Amino acid sequence: MADETNTKETNTKENNPRENNPRENNPRENNTRENNTIYVGKKPVMSYVLAVVTQFNQGLPEVHVKARGRSISTAVDTTQIVKNRFIQTLQVKDIKLSTEELKSDDGTMTRVSSMSIILTK
Repeated sequence: MADETNTKETNTKENNPRENNPRENNPRENNTRENNTIYVGKKPVMSYVLAVVTQFNQGLPEVHVKARGRSISTAVDTTQIVKNRFIQTLQVKDIKLSTEELKSDDGTMTRVSSMSIILTK
């Protein structure tokens, strides 16, 4: 009988999608929801456009779009598409530019440009 109980517990844990969901354990995903911040990377532009529009549709008054390096142009494209096609009342509240130093694989320090765009309705 004890073996059946252990098997049932194991199956319940395996079938529980919340325990095996890597997105819930990803700190960046959690920060996106908590801080109203969209981190722009290598996905297509429309993925980020959808994320920004979704944030505003949930009633948030302000959304931050952040990017580094080559992704900066994607962040700018994202804000312009949202402003021109989806939310015409969108305002760019602030743009912050900075340089971050990152340690590369070989141990050298590399400087990377970064940009944060703050959008409001």
